[in-house]
Amino acid sequence: MTEWVAEVGAATGRTVAYVGGLAEIFAKSLSLLFLSPLKRGRMLQRAVHEAMAAGVGAIPITSLITFFIGVIIALQGAYELQRLGAMQLVPSLVAISITRELGPLVTAIVVIGRSGSAFAAEIGTMRVTEELDALKTMALDPVAFLVVPKFLAMAVMLPSLAILADLMGVLGGALFGVFGGGFTFGGYMLATRDALLLRDITSGVVKSLVFGIVITAVGCQEGFSTGAGAEEVGRSTTSAVVVSILLVILIDLIFTALFYLARGGQ
Repeated sequence: MTEWVAEVGAATGRTVAYVGGLAEIFAKSLSLLFLSPLKRGRMLQRAVHEAMAAGVGAIPITSLITFFIGVIIALQGAYELQRLGAMQLVPSLVAISITRELGPLVTAIVVIGRSGSAFAAEIGTMRVTEELDALKTMALDPVAFLVVPKFLAMAVMLPSLAILADLMGVLGGALFGVFGGGFTFGGYMLATRDALLLRDITSGVVKSLVFGIVITAVGCQEGFSTGAGAEEVGRSTTSAVVVSILLVILIDLIFTALFYLARGGQ
């Protein structure tokens, strides 16, 4: 019993220390961004490069996946709604499911696989090959040079990708609606518009912004904590993906509960 309590306490301590490390790297990035005007131009230039790699490069796969998910939700929903004589609710089901939950969540998972792992691998490799020490020798802060541009890029691109995912998911549902649900394309889009409220879209955008911050913090934190040896880079990359997915789903749960309570349970 004593050993079990000690293990739980140690695990709790490690978790708190890890979350503290994420908060520290985010706070340091914010301070460098707002309190270092001389470095801001260089950070913005690198942020554009990171945005192209992390955001623009993810457009095809994100669009394809969310389009297919929209079709799947429409098919599954129609199967049950048809039995109830409520096929007209298919556009509402697809639109609300995509904008509130699946659009931001699927986008975050795709970006974790593409960019969160890449952040950990990049910084981890630089640590193993002592390039981080070389940056310090050249009077370049590794956080300002590597981390801040990633935060900026993800803060802009993940909400943008989430909005694109919402659109593609709705279009996927419309594909079924037109060819299998008896809707016209215009009628389906009008039903979608009537079903959505602005808060449905903004809640997804807010979630995706927080997801982007978390993904970047975890990827960079894992990269900086990489041990010696090439196999440690793989360990950091795997850990970055696993921890990011866990935190994203946990944060999604928290936000969903808060939005539910804010709507008065509706």
